Amino acid sequence: MSGARPEDLIVGLICLALLPAIAIRIVRGVRDGRLPIYRTYLGREESRARFTVLLALHALSFVLVAIIAADLLLNLGFRERL
Repeated sequence: MSGARPEDLIVGLICLALLPAIAIRIVRGVRDGRLPIYRTYLGREESRARFTVLLALHALSFVLVAIIAADLLLNLGFRERL
């Protein structure tokens, strides 16, 4: 493996910085029962199925961004395997 490229480090750090924002949305969604959609919110009471899907999408985005950050910052080589 070669050394880390500067653009990989920058994108990895941006991904790492996004993780707390996504986590805050997930925690607030579970605690308050509402998740943001564009300029409005979707409440758990309005549609339990849509709320659950949106919460799952937030969790999936958290996992994917964490994997991307780890790959770029730690040179794990996931990109080369794909």
